[in-house]
Amino acid sequence: MRLILFILAFMISGIVSAQEYYLFLGTYTNKGKSEGLYVYRFNSQTGDFKKISTTASVNPSYVVPSNGGKYLFVANETGGKDPGQVSSFSFDAASGKLQFINKQESGGDDPCYVSIDATNKWVAIGNYSGGNLSIYPLQADGSLGKAVQTIQHPGKSHVHSVVFTPDHHYLVVTDLGLDQLSIYDFDPSKSKPLNEQARTVSTKQGAGPRHIIFHKKLPFAYTIEELSGNVSAYAYKNGELTPLQTVNSHPADFKGEIGSAAIRISPDGKFVYASNRGASNTLSIFAIDQQSGKLVSKGFQKTLGENPRDFNIDPTGNFLLVANEKTGNVVVFRRDKKTGLLKATGKTISVPEPVNLVFLY
Repeated sequence: MRLILFILAFMISGIVSAQEYYLFLGTYTNKGKSEGLYVYRFNSQTGDFKKISTTASVNPSYVVPSNGGKYLFVANETGGKDPGQVSSFSFDAASGKLQFINKQESGGDDPCYVSIDATNKWVAIGNYSGGNLSIYPLQADGSLGKAVQTIQHPGKSHVHSVVFTPDHHYLVVTDLGLDQLSIYDFDPSKSKPLNEQARTVSTKQGAGPRHIIFHKKLPFAYTIEELSGNVSAYAYKNGELTPLQTVNSHPADFKGEIGSAAIRISPDGKFVYASNRGASNTLSIFAIDQQSGKLVSKGFQKTLGENPRDFNIDPTGNFLLVANEKTGNVVVFRRDKKTGLLKATGKTISVPEPVNLVFLY
């Protein structure tokens, strides 16, 4: 009987562990109210959360864990007072604590996006005001080596995201200032892994492409355009992006200030969500046609706060969390997996100026 009880207890313990995930929050620290990086445990069955630790970091505007979660890489948006930086931290999953390892200059002002390639060898960062991107070797101890490449875009460039493609052969850069997507050949075995002669795809003038996200199973990608307030769909194959569709991320009768921000695909690959700042403060919800990749609007959800700079969906797809920068709240919504629609749970994480959030899978 004792053995049976022990086995049952062990199984229950495993289930509880399996339904909880670490959640990292990046914040702005300019006003002196935020400590920098926040670590929570999030229960994907109940939507409950618990703060585990905080770590000092200057304006950690974008964070990404390494594959396996042993390290965390952070874009430090210093605002031009000091050179932009990219930082490395080790993460102890047993205690939920981060430990600073080292940092490097980002190669430009206002770094706003950071990515790691699938081999865990290279970290890329995009600099918004600098109009460029840099790539760094990841050392065995989790530290970042000095940048081996910094690629400058011309003119009034504002690089806003740097994303490795699912096939691991390319890096796609969204440039809000140039209204274009740049596609760089990527070879992780080379000492300088990017071919600096990029192919480009132009968007409509004034669109301001901000972030791009790739479908994990289907040959499609989607961008959120900050200035137009649109979402654009692309077919993707062998480093080529072909425009498919552009749809409004706001209701048709919306007349206020536009400032779209983030875009995500649900874990089941059936829905696209996009956040709208400005006067809207909404999330737009689209169903993905699994054959054509095109989007169909399913509705809009108020974010219950101001300036939803980022949001994310927990790995089970049960909940969507949206970070409202100006009101200092991360609001927890439950997702209807069939319709994609959202319902507020009444649960809110209070944290100063949240600007990025990511789950550790």
